[in-house]
Amino acid sequence: MTTLILTVAGADRPGLVAAVADVVDAHGGNALRELDGLLTVAVRTGTEQAPAPDRLLELRVLGNDRPGIVREVSTVLNSHALSIEELSTETRDAAMAGGRLFEATVAARVPSSVDLDALRSDLERLATEIQVDITFA
Repeated sequence: MTTLILTVAGADRPGLVAAVADVVDAHGGNALRELDGLLTVAVRTGTEQAPAPDRLLELRVLGNDRPGIVREVSTVLNSHALSIEELSTETRDAAMAGGRLFEATVAARVPSSVDLDALRSDLERLATEIQVDITFA
């Protein structure tokens, strides 16, 4: 069995996760949990730290598994200049309906200049479009 390790390092900025997700999606990738035992992803921050924005947003995404969910959510966050600090994903069997469920937990830094109502509106629109639930913690 071949073990692949993807390490992403660089100065923190909004859009990094979206850029990685775009590449994964362009190559037919899906939830990386599907590759358990074959692929491990490690993301490490660089030594330079940007000044801490004012707020931390935590949200949860839940829906039927399909390619592109991380890309779509991270694209909306990036469009509002949010920086993703933590992202965890998993898939599991959908007990009642069959198929696979996708779940992500996201922690993102929100600059004080961000209009939270506009962000919420864009995430709610996206949730409807891609048929997932997005809840804010």
